[in-house]
Amino acid sequence: MATALDTHYNLFLFLFLTWLFSTLLVRYLIKKHLKPNTETAQHPPSPPALPIIGHLHLLSSVLPKCFQTLAFLYGPLMRIFVGSSTSLVVSNAAVALDVLKTHDLKFSYRPEFGAEDYTIYPNSDFFGADYGAYWRFIKRICMTQLLSAPQLNRFTDIRTEEIMKLLKVVLKCSEGNEACDMSAALMSTTNNVIFRMTMSTLFSGSSDDSKKIKKFTDGIVKAAAKLSLGEMKAALLQYDELVERILIEHEENRHKGVKWRKDMMDILLEICEDDTAEVKLTRSNIKALLLNIFIAGTETTGVALQWTLAEIINHPDIFNKLREEINTVIGCQRLIEESDVPNLHYLHAVVKEGLRLHPPSPLILRKNKDDCKVSGYDVLANSRMIVNAYAVMRDPDSWEEPSEFKPERFLASAREKHGLQFVAFGSGRRACPGATLALTLMPVIIGSLVQCFDYGRRVGRLCRHGSPTAVLSRYTL
Repeated sequence: MATALDTHYNLFLFLFLTWLFSTLLVRYLIKKHLKPNTETAQHPPSPPALPIIGHLHLLSSVLPKCFQTLAFLYGPLMRIFVGSSTSLVVSNAAVALDVLKTHDLKFSYRPEFGAEDYTIYPNSDFFGADYGAYWRFIKRICMTQLLSAPQLNRFTDIRTEEIMKLLKVVLKCSEGNEACDMSAALMSTTNNVIFRMTMSTLFSGSSDDSKKIKKFTDGIVKAAAKLSLGEMKAALLQYDELVERILIEHEENRHKGVKWRKDMMDILLEICEDDTAEVKLTRSNIKALLLNIFIAGTETTGVALQWTLAEIINHPDIFNKLREEINTVIGCQRLIEESDVPNLHYLHAVVKEGLRLHPPSPLILRKNKDDCKVSGYDVLANSRMIVNAYAVMRDPDSWEEPSEFKPERFLASAREKHGLQFVAFGSGRRACPGATLALTLMPVIIGSLVQCFDYGRRVGRLCRHGSPTAVLSRYTL
């Protein structure tokens, strides 16, 4: 009996050892023959990692600041592990130049996030699309039609109307000696501008459609942040139903010959109906692109305005210098207009300094299709690259007093060649296509608010946290 048990045990042990040896041998051969560069590659430095979780214990909710702190210890290019995911993080201008300019084409791809099964617009997303025929076609449409200078000029009066509405809201608070929530007011203004330029609708006021779109897009962003894919898909379906109805209304008006200036939706519908177009756009493509514009355009510009105004309120000397320039160039008889902005150099410097300190997209995500070298290190194909714009634009090797709000650094008399030191809108092929709109809208809004009102901080509410609540008094022109 014992002999039979020993025989079975020995057989089991032999089979187990054979399986283990075979598994290790196959794994070795795969590494040796299929991925020979992974073993010999010279990787960037990395902080000490824990099993399974990697560097998760070193990360905080404010990733740009966290990455910046780690970069001071481990260098401007480092590897970060979170579970099975590996990312390379860039934290200074020299390495950013290598990624976004020298190897721009190789890093023109986006890393994958989330599950494709939970989007109702498969292969239609613009911001997350890989560099290819579809992405290049949409980018060209954005730059030459949707967000081109002539198209933006068609809506100058709309931007002026929305800025006047903003000033009336602030004036009402000022006359009532009330604190004004500038964050909400600025966000409403940017939403109104984007929605009216996109589909001729308003975010606030009498338009329920634009309110619903804002509600749905906010729901999509919040659900994605929580990784609640079910909620995200439900919000997407609600968004789709509403935008489909607005698309039908636009088509009916076009077929009836109703004449009105073309908004972005009209332009996209024309391209959709063009049989000679390089890429055939579908309704799903249009809806996905509009969703990208709604999410990116409204949130980023609104947040950038809040931070810039907060910095101005916290620096009275800069506020006074900016108002002095406006009064000198424009006078005290009228409000600032978009045509005045090219002559307001200090205003431009204030806006760019606000974007430098508080970039609306602090982390720039890229992926490479081929192996390459960055800053002397080997970067294997399909690596996730994160350019920390927050750290790049606060790098003490590139900027004097990098944490201070000093608009003078962007004046022509003091400006150096910033190059890839200033990456508020990204750089290269995948630079933000909405940069022109943001740099058109921001100076006029900031200039108007400085021209018309004095500001004081609400007791107990500091503006440095990016949510300015101001106590206002009217400044008489």
